[in-house]
Amino acid sequence: MGQIIDGKTLAAEIDKQTMTEVQKLKNQGVEPHLVVVLVGENPASQIYVRNKEKRANKLGIKSTLVTMNADISENELLLKIQELNQTEDVNAILVQMPLPKHIDAFKVTMAIDPRKDVDGFHPVNVGKLFEGKTQHTPIACTPQGIMEMFQKYHIDIQGKRAVVVGRSSIVGKPMAALLLNANATVTLAHSYTKDLAALTKEADILVVATGIAHFIKEDQVKEGAVVIDVGMDRDENGKLTGDVDFENVEKHVSYITPVPKGVGPMTISMLMKQTVNLTKWSI
Repeated sequence: MGQIIDGKTLAAEIDKQTMTEVQKLKNQGVEPHLVVVLVGENPASQIYVRNKEKRANKLGIKSTLVTMNADISENELLLKIQELNQTEDVNAILVQMPLPKHIDAFKVTMAIDPRKDVDGFHPVNVGKLFEGKTQHTPIACTPQGIMEMFQKYHIDIQGKRAVVVGRSSIVGKPMAALLLNANATVTLAHSYTKDLAALTKEADILVVATGIAHFIKEDQVKEGAVVIDVGMDRDENGKLTGDVDFENVEKHVSYITPVPKGVGPMTISMLMKQTVNLTKWSI
């Protein structure tokens, strides 16, 4: 039976440290300030934004929500970002995705000042990550949270064979870069990968981010592997589940993240920590 990596408890520990850092900054007369821009009324986005706001308030971080109608022009949104870039007391900017179809999400990401890019998606920050120049560089929050998990559970990465399934810019690509920077031998697999099972069965560390419920089965996992499930799906009964068939895979691995209470809670905690870091780096 694999040891459960408890993301909920670890996230609470990180929040506690963040709260301490926020207080230190406030003692210097500095208040970390996160601005979230929400375009339109996507119900899932509204929930995510509400959760971020709630967590920021809990940790003493100033949080401002800028709401814009779904039919605004791309240029209006870019002007708003420009205004936030130039506002001195704004330390962190997040534009909630997805955006309406008529707005180019890449253009919007490019418009954010890299020094205020709390999501770590700006090409400048992504480039620095792939170059291994991560000091004072914001990094995508979910992969960063996973690295914290490895550290907390003393999981050695150096020299290990790591397979990341899923190549999104939010999880897969930055995850591969972080593992590479930690001296793992990394394979980035995706929907066009041939004989995926042959790859995943060789992985000492397997990170799965496909968005497909129970995508990875027990016969696709190496005995004693570390399995990180980034998925957040619903099964046929509507129950929250991950990309990994947890019940059957757990028997074969050394460590595994559950869904819920695994990777999920870490993402928002890393976002808050990164807001504080951006504030500190700007002083």
